[in-house]
Amino acid sequence: MDDSQEDQRLPHHREPKEFIPLEKLSELGIISWRLNPDNWEKDENLKKIREARGYTYMDICDVCPEKLPNYETKIKNFFEEHLHTDEEIRYCLEGSGYFDVRDENDQWIRVAVKKGGMIVLPAGMYHRFTLDSDNYIKAMRLFVGEPVWTPYNRPHDHLPARKEYLDKLVKTEGGNQAVEAH
Repeated sequence: MDDSQEDQRLPHHREPKEFIPLEKLSELGIISWRLNPDNWEKDENLKKIREARGYTYMDICDVCPEKLPNYETKIKNFFEEHLHTDEEIRYCLEGSGYFDVRDENDQWIRVAVKKGGMIVLPAGMYHRFTLDSDNYIKAMRLFVGEPVWTPYNRPHDHLPARKEYLDKLVKTEGGNQAVEAH
């Protein structure tokens, strides 16, 4: 993505536009699936993913000015570059938004998440989130065990999760631990 300071909700394509293949995201440790959000309660693929990866906690949140208390403050916090000590798992049930992640050269990559998209960001990866110009997302949040909401704003390179992530980046050559789902 470009380095413009324009509205964070815009696509921020470089000129000329550059698109990143899914394999590149996989090399960075990101896992994704395309699922059926209209039938998520009965979706066997979602059930398989949750069981295989140990996602026992789930909730659903609406991010938009009308439904999220302290919206302006929270959207600014989501857009602060940070990492977590656990995976960040989001499944877009409605709407859309962007996850910005850093590549191995510390350049931003903007990942568009739309209805039906499920994304897993690895623990220790610097990232940020924003809505797109539609200003709405309904997302399922998943966790292994009890949820841990703590963001560690950059720099927090001393955290074990960050060191483990960087070690995996060096060792991984496109390997992926994804669960088969269609």
